[in-house]
Amino acid sequence: MMKVEIWSDVMCPFCYIGKRRFEKALQNFDHKDDIEVVWKSFQLNPQAITNPDVSVTEDLATKKGWTIEHAREMSDYVSKMAAGEGLHYDFDKAVSANSFNAHRLLQFAKTQGKGDALKEALLYAYFTDGKNTDDTATLLELGLKAGLEKAEVETVLHDPSSFADAVEYDIEEAQKLGINGVPFFVLDRKYGISGAQEVSVFEQNLAKAYEDWQAAQSKTKLKTVEGETCKPDGTCD
Repeated sequence: MMKVEIWSDVMCPFCYIGKRRFEKALQNFDHKDDIEVVWKSFQLNPQAITNPDVSVTEDLATKKGWTIEHAREMSDYVSKMAAGEGLHYDFDKAVSANSFNAHRLLQFAKTQGKGDALKEALLYAYFTDGKNTDDTATLLELGLKAGLEKAEVETVLHDPSSFADAVEYDIEEAQKLGINGVPFFVLDRKYGISGAQEVSVFEQNLAKAYEDWQAAQSKTKLKTVEGETCKPDGTCD
């Protein structure tokens, strides 16, 4: 299968918008069953301190030196963009939180084939429900919602080192690839798409990447002249 790797963060509003637009492009793609989507970790603010008493709007105003009103205007602009993709953002409810633990759980979810389900749950919890995505109870709830086993989720969440290396590996890999902002989409390690591009951009690049991938697959196939052979099961023909 052709791999599409997506670097993103839980607290990134354009990552959710980009996810929806990419999903629309993939749904329209004739060869979507040949595409494997892999979510990769990226932290926009590794030093972020989780504070359930501070909303994203308040945090933005403080960081930028803006008034609350101006910060809300900026947030409203992004919210309208999200609404165009069927998403509802509530920045006044969204909790300013460090995303490292959410990424650790996401890395585990990927090993269980639940990466996409958990990614969706995390983004919805952060931007729509206003939940603290650094809270252990919340992450457990989201893990169960994504179809993970309770005992396994608890084991990951209660061990700070669990899947931490996988998160750091993704972050270091992003640096090596020159990725300094998210969302960032890498198609078959040949094409890169930065930002929440329009659906048509994803469609065009999916088609190009898939054409190259398919051509590469055909080159690796042997042109075999068939003859009498013996097989490991003992049959000969």
